[in-house]
Amino acid sequence: IIILQLGWILFTSITSSMPVVSLKFFLSRMWFVICFYFLATQLFIKFSNYKVFFWCYIIPLVGVIIYAVTRLAHYSFNEKAAHWVMEPFYKDHTSYGAILAMYVPIIFVFFHKNEKKWVNIVAFVLFGVLIIGTIFSYTRAAWVSLIAALVLYFIYKYKVKFKYLLIVGLVGISTLALNWNKLMMNMERNKQDSSAELAEHVKSISNVSTDASNLERINRWGSAWRMFLERPVFGWGPGTYVFQYAPFQMSKDKTIISTNVGNNGNAHSEYIGPLAEQGLIGSLLVIIMVSVVFYRGSNLYHRLPKGQIKTVVLCTLLGLFTYVVHGFLNNYLDTDKASVPFCGFIALIVAIDVYHSDVDLFKTKPE
Repeated sequence: IIILQLGWILFTSITSSMPVVSLKFFLSRMWFVICFYFLATQLFIKFSNYKVFFWCYIIPLVGVIIYAVTRLAHYSFNEKAAHWVMEPFYKDHTSYGAILAMYVPIIFVFFHKNEKKWVNIVAFVLFGVLIIGTIFSYTRAAWVSLIAALVLYFIYKYKVKFKYLLIVGLVGISTLALNWNKLMMNMERNKQDSSAELAEHVKSISNVSTDASNLERINRWGSAWRMFLERPVFGWGPGTYVFQYAPFQMSKDKTIISTNVGNNGNAHSEYIGPLAEQGLIGSLLVIIMVSVVFYRGSNLYHRLPKGQIKTVVLCTLLGLFTYVVHGFLNNYLDTDKASVPFCGFIALIVAIDVYHSDVDLFKTKPE
C-alpha cells in the first residue's frame, strides 16, 4: 500500500498544476518513507531496538516540554502564548500537541514488570511530564485523540467484536443524521471561544459559530471539497493545496484568520487534503493504508500471549491511533516531526508481525 501511495504521488506530480512543487513533495515523502519506514523495519529485526527508537524521541521531547512550559509560565499560562512557546522546535502548538499525544500511550511500554525498577520510576515521571505538556499545549484535537485512544484500549482489553462496533457505529451515524439540525442549532448557540480556562477550552471544541479556529477549519475543508469537484481524478497535485485553495473559498466561510497568500496552514485533514491534491484514489489509499495497519495490528495483538511484545504492540497501536484521529482535524505528515513516529510506529508493528510474532510466541513469558 505504501509503495502504491508513493507511485500515485509520483503520477499525480506529473499531472499536477504545479509540477515542481509536487515533485519536491514526492521527494520529501519518499525520503521520510525510506528512512523512517523501510530502514526502520530492518532496525526492528533486533526487537530490543524499539527501546532505542522510543527513547531517542521521548528524551528530547521532554526537554522541549520543559522549555515550553517554563516559557509559558512567564506568560501566566496564557492560551495565546501557548501557540508559540514551543518554537523553534515545533512550528505551532497543534503539531506539538499531536506528537505529545502520540507518545502518551508509548510511555506505558516502560511500565512493564520486565523492565528494571528505575526504568518504571523514570517512565512514571515522564508520563506526568507528557500529560502536563499535553494539557498546556492547549491542543483540543490532542485531547480528543487521547480520549479516542482510551476507548480503543478498552475495545482491545475486552475483545469487543467488530460486528458490535459496526452496530454501534451504524446506530451512532443514524442518530447523528436524524438529529443533525438540532445538533447544529445547539453548536451554533455555543459562543465559547478558545480560552486559558481548561473547561472553557474544552467547551469551545463544538463552537462552530464564533471560534475562528473551528470556522477556518470548516473553510479549508469546504475549499478542498470544491477543489476535488473540479479535479476529482488526479487532483491539483501533491503539496499544491496551500497555493491553490484561495479562489475556492466562499466569502461567507472566510474568517478573521483566512488568507489568500498560502502562508497559514494547509487543508487541516490527512484525508481531505489528499482528496484535493491527489483525487479520490489518493484519499482512498490513505484510508486503506490506515485500515490495513489496524486490521493486521489488531490481529497481531490478539494473537500474541500476554507479555512484553503484546504490550509493545498495544501501546504502539494506541499511539498511532491518536494521530489517525488527530488526522481528521489537522495534517502534519509533510513534516519530519510527525513522520518519524508515524512511519516508525507502523514499521515496528510490521517488523513484529513479520520477524517476531512466531519466533517469540513461545519465548514470551506469561505475566
